[in-house]
Amino acid sequence: MENTFNMSQNLDLLGLVEMEGLKYLYCVLSIVLYSFIVLLSIIIVFVVVTDTRLHEPMYILISNLVLNGIFGSSSLFPKLIVDLITSSTTITHGSCLVQALCVSLFAFHEMSTFTIMGFDRYLAVCHPLHYNIIMTNERILNLITGSFVVAFILVLIGIVLSWKLPLCGNSINNVFCDNMSLVVLSCGNSSVSQVFSASLVIVYLCVTIVIPVFSYLQIFIVCFNLSGESRKKAVHTLVTHLLNFSIFIIGFLFIFSRYRLNNIKLSVVNHVLLSVPSLILPPLFNPLIYGVRTHVLKMRVTHYLQKICVLSKRTTLRLPCKSISLISYSQ
Repeated sequence: MENTFNMSQNLDLLGLVEMEGLKYLYCVLSIVLYSFIVLLSIIIVFVVVTDTRLHEPMYILISNLVLNGIFGSSSLFPKLIVDLITSSTTITHGSCLVQALCVSLFAFHEMSTFTIMGFDRYLAVCHPLHYNIIMTNERILNLITGSFVVAFILVLIGIVLSWKLPLCGNSINNVFCDNMSLVVLSCGNSSVSQVFSASLVIVYLCVTIVIPVFSYLQIFIVCFNLSGESRKKAVHTLVTHLLNFSIFIIGFLFIFSRYRLNNIKLSVVNHVLLSVPSLILPPLFNPLIYGVRTHVLKMRVTHYLQKICVLSKRTTLRLPCKSISLISYSQ
């Protein structure tokens, strides 16, 4: 029997029910992880924005990547933390759709950014003489904006198709909502939504994997023809991008495995373990890897942190020094 949910009806997040016994531990871990992601990402973005020497396509793309990481982690952690504190295990249908939109948009924009970054590094290593002409800051910003708008429109269509589906259940085997969880709950004809979602993921994934893989292969080939120092820099760049790209692909494979294994009756814990890493690993490791392995960025971030430490020391020492000078004057 069909039961059409409206925007105010609630869905049960069974993953939160499973976490109830150790909710305070999970809450502390979530706060620490989220704070670390946001703090490190903001530092990188602030350094890139304020340092004119970093106003280059590569650093703009890195900033966009870590900002998208903040967006992705924010679609999970704030609500999760509040739910753990308040022992809430439900979400309204409308809020579920919004969260599904944010989660999907994060994933698609992440794929788009890695694609642009792969092409950017390909031009920088394989066509260095034409790089500054082709990849300007303005063009990079246009590519980022355009990819985000395209991803938003495509994801929004998928969410609208899911919104129209009648739901026969109200239990989601996770701690957050995603589009496929709503499709699984539907009892009406969801063929249009499933075909659109599958086609979108396949096409988008093919494009966003083929271009970076082609770019990295070309860089790898060119490395053999470079001199010692240039080869070292090119390989370092290649490894840095491959690390971050691999982390994202691993997170995607977890989600893919979750839905492929859905017929095996996975436990709620397994559903959570296969889905949550996609919203934690990329936002956590992207700023870490780029902040450590990108030499110029690492030097700027280190300089900025040292500057903060010096200013904080001066602030703490100012009052005692001033007090000492006043005492000496009075004597």
